[in-house]
Amino acid sequence: MSELASRFRIRRDAETSSSRLPPLLVAAQRVAATVEQGVHGRRRVGLGETFWQFRQYEPGDSLRSIDWRQSAKTDHIYIRETEWAAVQSVWLWRDASASMRWRSGKKIPAKRDRADLMALALASLLTRGGEQIGMLGLDERASSGSVALDRMAFSLLGNGPEQQSPNLPRFESLPRHCHLVLFGDFLTPLEEIDHRLRQFASNQISGYIVQVLDPAETSLPFDGRTRFEGLEDEGRILIKRVENVREEYVARMARQRAGLQEIARSIGWSLVSHMTDQPPEQALLALFVRIAAEV
Repeated sequence: MSELASRFRIRRDAETSSSRLPPLLVAAQRVAATVEQGVHGRRRVGLGETFWQFRQYEPGDSLRSIDWRQSAKTDHIYIRETEWAAVQSVWLWRDASASMRWRSGKKIPAKRDRADLMALALASLLTRGGEQIGMLGLDERASSGSVALDRMAFSLLGNGPEQQSPNLPRFESLPRHCHLVLFGDFLTPLEEIDHRLRQFASNQISGYIVQVLDPAETSLPFDGRTRFEGLEDEGRILIKRVENVREEYVARMARQRAGLQEIARSIGWSLVSHMTDQPPEQALLALFVRIAAEV
């Protein structure tokens, strides 16, 4: 490909991504606003400068924390508490492999589209709380605010050909004690998932796995003669009567999900499951509450 043709291709891809960016941001902000209404306070006691509340003095409290002006108004001694204000970094990754493009029906979003929406909505929630966010694999520092959100949106929409994207995040060194959120279908063999996640966990990183699946992937609702074609060069297979293999398939899928849950448990991470035929808010709320309890 000539340099001129390459430039035209890059410009075309950028324009295509940009045209999709506003709808995605609007949808993500809408989801974030809905989730935010379901979160009842993130404040914690700490070393910030923002006033939170007064409480009565207890043995062991520092004398420097006593608010003498407030205490003079009553017969009690009061401590002035401030809001926890330490900024944390949260890194996100979304599976961009070809299998994430699949959906079982026109009324159901593709797994990648739903993962994009949830990742960007989570990023919006985090930046609103003052946290720093970063995208795994961009070789950039985590940042905060609307600039960080826009950068993440462009990154989500600007990936190259899906077949060049791995099913699992490539390992890279992240700041110790940061937080990592992974969005994908996680249908890769369990031993590969276990190996990769332990690499991250060994660096004292708190992790959250969001498994995004199409409902048909858990139930195999097809009947009769059906041809299945792999999206990642797995080939094709013709099954004369799908109903004859449904029970075995459902059992294998259940073992995959149980295995993923066990991997998460063994390394101290959290697992959130989401089906693309369900609204994203409930799963995102569960995820955000878990993250907010630790950051």
